[in-house]
Amino acid sequence: MDMQRPYRFILSGGGTGGHIFPALAIADEIKKQLPNADVLFVGAEGKMEMQKVPEAGYKIFGLPIAGIQRSLTLKNLSFPFKLLNSLKQAGRIVKNFKPDAVVGVGGYASGPTLRAASNLGIPCLLQEQNSYAGLTNKWLKKKVKQICVAYEGMDKYFPAQKLNVTGNPIRKNLLNLPKRSIAIKSFDLDESKKTILVLGGSLGARTINESIAQNLGVLAQEDYQMLWQTGKLYHTEMTTRANDSDPKQVKVLEFIKNMDEAYAAADIIISRAGALSVSELQVVGKPVIFVPSPNVAEDHQTKNAQALVSRNAALIVSDTKAVKELLPDAFKLLKDTEKQKMLSENIKKMAKPKATEDIVSIIFKMIE
Repeated sequence: MDMQRPYRFILSGGGTGGHIFPALAIADEIKKQLPNADVLFVGAEGKMEMQKVPEAGYKIFGLPIAGIQRSLTLKNLSFPFKLLNSLKQAGRIVKNFKPDAVVGVGGYASGPTLRAASNLGIPCLLQEQNSYAGLTNKWLKKKVKQICVAYEGMDKYFPAQKLNVTGNPIRKNLLNLPKRSIAIKSFDLDESKKTILVLGGSLGARTINESIAQNLGVLAQEDYQMLWQTGKLYHTEMTTRANDSDPKQVKVLEFIKNMDEAYAAADIIISRAGALSVSELQVVGKPVIFVPSPNVAEDHQTKNAQALVSRNAALIVSDTKAVKELLPDAFKLLKDTEKQKMLSENIKKMAKPKATEDIVSIIFKMIE
């Protein structure tokens, strides 16, 4: 690669943090290696990326695309028009910007963008975070040059000769966690007590929150402390329900910004099994109990979690049993140091801390 030449890249996709975060990590790594590269994002109007990407310092165009509703609704009638309009606009953006390569991370906007770019002969790469392939990515698989995935066995969805098992990009600050003592202090916790970290996602997971709220009495009898991220939708309700609890023992937080400290403070972690959470937790290497969300396409969170459970790298509690079994299972794990050690060692073996660098080097190879 000619380091002086200002290469141009388009990154496309979004809809959820699970798509946006990897895209930003890839953009940052491109800029780190090629400081004078020009990076443009293409997202979907009204979606999270339209706010998150500019906050991270990148330009973004929004396409008027929406997803197909799985049920028959009036919204689906406008879908073909929005799609054609988006394809037209994506074509214009690609022609004007003249990228050297285009990267799709899944989500609505990446469909029209990669379609337009590949029709113009521009090399394209797909990054699939999940253990199954999303609709957009299935639609694009013939058009792209390379596909980066986080799970083995993805050749059932994609052509094997295009596949690279790179893992998912994760936040840089999770590669070197702070000292436990510093992390414990920053949450005003007790250093002599074991800590359970509960993660319900940024919006919140009803079942995980219920499982904690209904068992706060049991927790009060145990000598453990809890860092509880309720998510935005449940924060007020869960704060009220935790009112009788000792605030020293249960810390109720809407959202944890300093995730590196939260991970460092934790002895065990309870989490949903979204692809990015799983990738992060593999790098963090702490014992985890997954409660997969049942409300996702193709029940992929259960598949994500099972990939770890089958290697003795995590425990799983199903959504339907969580209220009864989640906290008792957590207490059992906290008493079993041997099992904690085994889970910790096995989950670490699955980590791919260099995912972002590997993906970027494949993008650069495509251009050469």
